[in-house]
Amino acid sequence: MIMAAPILRLPFFLPILAILLLFSTFLTSTEAYDPLDPNGNITIKWDVISWTADGYVAVVTMYNFQQYRHIQAPGWSLQWGWVKKEVIWSMLGGQATEQGDCSRYKGNIPHSCKRDPTIVDLLPGTPYNQQIANCCKGGVLNSWVQDPTTAVSSFQLSVGAAGTSNKTVRLPKNFTLKAPGPGYTCGPAKIVRPTKFISSDKRRVTQALMTWNITCTYSQFLAQKTPTCCVSLSSFYNDTIVACPKCSCGCPNNSNGAQNCVEPNSPHLASVVTNASSSNNNVVPSVQCTSHLCPIRVHWHVKINYKEYWRAKITITNFNYAMNYTNWNLVAQHPNFDNLTTIFSFNYMSINPYGTINDTAVLWGVKFYNDLLMQAGPLGNVQTELLFRKNPSVFTFDKGWAFPRRIYFNGDNCVMPPPDAYPHSPNTGLKQGVSLFTTLLSISLTLLSLRHLFA
Repeated sequence: MIMAAPILRLPFFLPILAILLLFSTFLTSTEAYDPLDPNGNITIKWDVISWTADGYVAVVTMYNFQQYRHIQAPGWSLQWGWVKKEVIWSMLGGQATEQGDCSRYKGNIPHSCKRDPTIVDLLPGTPYNQQIANCCKGGVLNSWVQDPTTAVSSFQLSVGAAGTSNKTVRLPKNFTLKAPGPGYTCGPAKIVRPTKFISSDKRRVTQALMTWNITCTYSQFLAQKTPTCCVSLSSFYNDTIVACPKCSCGCPNNSNGAQNCVEPNSPHLASVVTNASSSNNNVVPSVQCTSHLCPIRVHWHVKINYKEYWRAKITITNFNYAMNYTNWNLVAQHPNFDNLTTIFSFNYMSINPYGTINDTAVLWGVKFYNDLLMQAGPLGNVQTELLFRKNPSVFTFDKGWAFPRRIYFNGDNCVMPPPDAYPHSPNTGLKQGVSLFTTLLSISLTLLSLRHLFA
């Protein structure tokens, strides 16, 4: 008699526990992923450069390694929590927004006694004796593609913590980066290989005594409840203009939508524009009332078809009365960017998020010409034209091929129209015309035959 193998019975709660652990892994993840910039992040280096009698001096440097996402005015702010009873005695290149309670100190008063200080960059024009390298830009950080030399920001602080040494020093915790609103999630500080510094004459190399790294990643979902831009489409071969989808960036009377919708002919428009100008770079948009309620609309127009080339026009319109967009940029994904011949009045750089596939480009304005996108009004737009060489093996106007696959403005993904709403290609109309002509010709020949038959 053959005995059956015993069946191993697991406790009923184990599969449920495994599922809960899996979900908790996703829910507690602090990483954000951008498919067009998979390695983009802001890295903060905390370099201890000297020890003092009661603490140390550190240089904190932010590197914006994001290819096309930048921080514009009013700039970044950085907060952390001290682990022990540290204070900031003095700072260069930055300042704490609050001094906190320093009543226990007599004589020398620290710059900040807050347990969780918030630091901001100093403004341009700060006296030279209060500056260090890469400081004093009002918290503005350019994107890495647009200008890596201005994608760095630094400040120096003297930290007081009694009895601190390389063996007792503690890493700050709970770093929070705002730019200027939410969106960034920072990981814990980690000890890494000490940073090396090269002197200005390139003849001497020094290194930090200790270095900590903090990595911050961006999530559009954390930054705002609704999108910030949308895309509309048109073409020379079809009279249809595909508008931005309705309520792309919110709907009226919706708590998640735009709160300050202003009609272009409103009697209060002048006061809105004046207030926006006096307190420019307001993070809360006051948008023109439109069907999409987006601060930014990007319009892609397929303009001309040549024998070996084709041309597209891009127009970026600002519907936001509360903000001028400085050093703006646009990311477009289209398979013909591998054969881009000419771009007019914009800067351009291709990025290859998928390795050898060259289908993504970063576009931005020319300095002192159109790098400033003015607030809503007659001057609130910039435009360019792209000239592409055709690849006969893939080029077509059919099925929306000539329109972009994805559009980003200032690093945020824009809402695209649904594919079935795209302007129909000329091939469809041509087939209908031939079919109609053939039908009419057949009827005419039939009538002619009948006439001869009964004549």
